[in-house]
Amino acid sequence: MTKSIIRAIASTALVAISVGVAAPAQARTPERRGDLLSLTPVSDLTPAQVSGFLKGAGVDSATVRYGVRGYRVTYRTITPQGTPTTATGLLVLPLDGRHGRVDLVADTHGTMVDRDYAPSVGEDFGRLSPYLHASAGRAVAAPDYLGLGEGPGRHPYMDTASSVSASLDMLRATRTAARELGRPLTGDVYGTGFSQGGQVAMALGKALTQGADAHFRLKALAPVSGPYDLAGQEVPALFDGRVNDTSGVLYTSYWLTAQNRLHPLYGSAAEAFRAPYAGIVDGLLDGTHTEEEILGALPGTVKDLLTPAFYARLADPRGALLAAMRDNDHTCDWKPAVPVRLYTATGDTDVPIANTLSCVGQLAAHGKKAPVVDQGEVDHNGAFKKSGPQIVRLFDSLAGTA
Repeated sequence: MTKSIIRAIASTALVAISVGVAAPAQARTPERRGDLLSLTPVSDLTPAQVSGFLKGAGVDSATVRYGVRGYRVTYRTITPQGTPTTATGLLVLPLDGRHGRVDLVADTHGTMVDRDYAPSVGEDFGRLSPYLHASAGRAVAAPDYLGLGEGPGRHPYMDTASSVSASLDMLRATRTAARELGRPLTGDVYGTGFSQGGQVAMALGKALTQGADAHFRLKALAPVSGPYDLAGQEVPALFDGRVNDTSGVLYTSYWLTAQNRLHPLYGSAAEAFRAPYAGIVDGLLDGTHTEEEILGALPGTVKDLLTPAFYARLADPRGALLAAMRDNDHTCDWKPAVPVRLYTATGDTDVPIANTLSCVGQLAAHGKKAPVVDQGEVDHNGAFKKSGPQIVRLFDSLAGTA
């Protein structure tokens, strides 16, 4: 990247950084996963504005020390099938007046059906955690995942492998972007994530520990309310009342339509979904509709959404259906060599607390003790709102900055 491009970042609202466009063919660098393609400034907040944003969402802002500046990062990655594609994510840097290296928080978000709600695009819930951590003095890489934000295609919802590959490549692109912006990274990574992102955070931590990229050193993991056990807890909870009906309909329709593009769960939508929903459900979950639009067009319960035969299959999953669940149920099945603290809430009726207890059990089976912070009788989003500031303080204490 040239100095003129860096100057353009500071003076324009939009910047595109093209890789190799002006170079002779023989001098071009081969395309690689994690290559930075472009940076777009998307936010610039003072400490008071960060505090106001957090307080407006009901999040404690006592840890805010600095303003923040956010950029949309566009980078190269791969699809679930391993073919080249691109993705976007949010890079947030603290405006702390320093020019030295900064630690990095890998922050993976929860379930989103609308691509414009993703962290790099929407100034909404997905930016609460990035702003929390950046305003405390660390850089934040918050991937949109595949098919969300400004990435092409459909989002492969709950496909852990591709969420990890997209997140890992986001870290690589962030390393380049931060260096070019004059805020190089130390290489130390603190992992956190909420809901779907809690599961991704655990899997990303495992990949980093296993040497997926030698530039990054995992320092700690602190996920919130992840669906770590689909087959054993999350799916059974759809049938025993632990998951509320509204969330059950959203998650089930999203998961089935996304997974069916990766695995042969059903031949036609009519095998799984009742009329008239079979004809509209896949289109509703194309990344261009809001939760309100989707739920307004679907029935109120999972039982009314699915055909009787498929409802029975989901209650007693076998074959491809069970395999699709179990493919994503091993994110806690390892022994982290770093501190791990799991956050959850007894009152969560989206991702019941039993998911976290399953994760604790898997970690313990490998000899890793992970304390659990139960936020009590709050809902799913409430679990994050209470946990987020606590995780900032945890990372501060582990980094020696508290």
